[in-house]
Amino acid sequence: MIRLAAKESYGSLRDLFMSDQSSEIQTDENRPSPKVLVLFGTRPEAIKCAPVLQELKRRGHFETIVVSSSQHRDLLLPFVDIFDLSLDYDLRIMTANQTPNQILSKTIAELDTLLDMESPQLIMVQGDTSTTLAGAIAGFNRDIPVAHIEAGLRTGNLRSPFPEEMNRRLTAKLATFHFAATPQNRQNLLREMVSEKEIFVTGNTVVDALNSIRHRREPSGQLLDLLEKTEGMKLLLLTTHRRESFRKAMRENLKVIRDFVTARKDTCLVFPVHPNPYVLSTANEILGGQERIFLINPLDYIDFIALMEHSWLILSDSGGIQEEAPSLGKPVLILRANTERPEAVQCGIAKLVGGKPLVLASMLNQNYMVESWIKSVSKVQNPFGDGKAAKRIVDILETLAK
Repeated sequence: MIRLAAKESYGSLRDLFMSDQSSEIQTDENRPSPKVLVLFGTRPEAIKCAPVLQELKRRGHFETIVVSSSQHRDLLLPFVDIFDLSLDYDLRIMTANQTPNQILSKTIAELDTLLDMESPQLIMVQGDTSTTLAGAIAGFNRDIPVAHIEAGLRTGNLRSPFPEEMNRRLTAKLATFHFAATPQNRQNLLREMVSEKEIFVTGNTVVDALNSIRHRREPSGQLLDLLEKTEGMKLLLLTTHRRESFRKAMRENLKVIRDFVTARKDTCLVFPVHPNPYVLSTANEILGGQERIFLINPLDYIDFIALMEHSWLILSDSGGIQEEAPSLGKPVLILRANTERPEAVQCGIAKLVGGKPLVLASMLNQNYMVESWIKSVSKVQNPFGDGKAAKRIVDILETLAK
C-alpha cells in the first residue's frame, strides 16, 4: 500500500451514519467532519465515483479518504487525471494473472491496515467488482457502515456476469445504505429483503460524469485523425472484454463483425482493445490487418465519448455503455445473453444479441438494410438518470449525519 497524502486520524464517529441514531446527533462546531472512505479500483468505478467525490469536496461537510486498489492500474490512472481525483492511498494489489480470490484477499488485507490508520465512519463502494466486495467485507467485519453506489443490478444468473453477479448480491447483504440507480433496481433489493428504509433511488452517477466532461475539451489529435479517416462511413464501435465472452463466443462474434465490415465498403470498425492478453491475441488474430478495421489502444473518457457520438452502431458487452448510450442517442447491440440493465432494452436504445453469433449477423444485416431503429433512438430519454445522482447521494448522507 502506498500512502499518497498525510491524513489526521480522528476517533470513531460511526454513529453519525447509523440511521436509527441520527435523530440524537447534535450540532457541534468543534467536532471534526465525519470521514468517508471512497474505494474504487477499475476504470468504470473511478468514472462513477468521481461525481460523488466532487460533490463531497465541493460542500466540505465530510472529510474524504480516496483509495484505489489499482485493480486496473494502467486503465485507471488516466481517468483519475481527467476527473481531477486526488488519491490518498493506492493499495497496488494487482499482479499478472491474478484470480478473483487473490484480488479479494489482498484488498481486504490492505484495507484492514488502512482502516486501523484512518478510522472512517463510512466506506463507500461502487458497482460489483472484487474491489467492491472487498470493501464491503472489510467494512462489515469492522462494524463500519457501507454505502453501495449502483446497488440492485441483477441478471438473475449467478454465473453471468461472473463474478460480478455474485459480488453485487453479497455486497447487498453487507451494505448499510443502498443507492439504487432505478426503481427496478430498488425492487430487486426489496425482493431480497433489504429494508426499504435503507434504499434510495438516485439515478446512476455515470450520467453525471458523462454530462460533466462531454463538452469540457476537444478530442485528442489522434482521435481526430481516426475520425477523419472514417468520415462518411458507418462507424461500428466495438468493446468486449467480459470473461463470459471469452473463447468461442468472442471468436465467433469477431468473425461475424469482420465479415460484415469486409462485405460493405461504406462501413468501418473501431475496436479499442482491452489489454487483457486473451482479448489482445484474439483481436489481432481475427481482426488484425483487415481493411477499414482499426484496432486501437484504450481511450481516455473524453475521446471515448467522442467516438461514441460519431458511431453509427455500438456493439458491446459493457454495462456502462448501456447507461451512457441513451444520453448520446446511440443504438447498442448487447453482446450478451442477458443484461442487469433491462431498462436499456425497455427504453428502446439497446437490443440483446443473446450470445449467438448467427443472431448477431442477422441483426447487423437487418439494421444495415433498414435503419429505422438506428435512427429512432436519437431522442430516447435516459432511464438511468438526469445527471443529478451525486447531488442526491450527498444530500442523503448529509441528512443521515444530522
